[in-house]
Amino acid sequence: MHPNPAFRGEPKFMNLAMCRKRGFGMLSMNADPAPLISHVPFFLDDSGEMAELHLVRSNPIARAVQAPTPAVIAVMGPDGYVSPDWYETPDQVPTWNYVAVHLRGTIEPMDGGLMREHLDRLSAHFEGRLSPKPAWTTGKMSDEALERMMRQILPFKFMVEEVEGTWKLNQNKSDEARQGAAEQIKQSPIGHELETLGALMTGGVPSIDKGSSLTYI
Repeated sequence: MHPNPAFRGEPKFMNLAMCRKRGFGMLSMNADPAPLISHVPFFLDDSGEMAELHLVRSNPIARAVQAPTPAVIAVMGPDGYVSPDWYETPDQVPTWNYVAVHLRGTIEPMDGGLMREHLDRLSAHFEGRLSPKPAWTTGKMSDEALERMMRQILPFKFMVEEVEGTWKLNQNKSDEARQGAAEQIKQSPIGHELETLGALMTGGVPSIDKGSSLTYI
């Protein structure tokens, strides 16, 4: 996480809301000779205390985790390069604006008998956001195909112990400089979800209630 406190003042529930809305992150844990990393979809519960995910049986993390094991899920929001020319003020340097949240905690195996329930929760979470499309469910698969697929994957739960977020949106610049950079970044070819990033820079970090979802993310 960025060390500047100007970029780390967002409340915990905002960071959790971003992770819940994204539902996709980079799972990492220590190993020998190097860390193990896997990119996974996940379902974060309403309390923000537990996430569910699954891994292919052959995944090195799935093979390594036999008991609660320290791990991190890193979740990226929008990001983009910022040219110093966009501030229209002297003595500036290039930088990169971004939103990122780290969920730190422990990963442990779930009961394999809960695999079907886990898949139903995960798919319902994402399918519900595609409304009015009728939601896909595991009930649309034949029993044989579903059983064959479930034998290839293992369910895990991730117990969240710490939440760290960085929302680097030029909060350390003047309103005019930040506004100018925001308008330019929306047109830039360098980054990811630049319209969203520019909107966040223009309005600052969105103010949301605990029961609401993020406006931009």
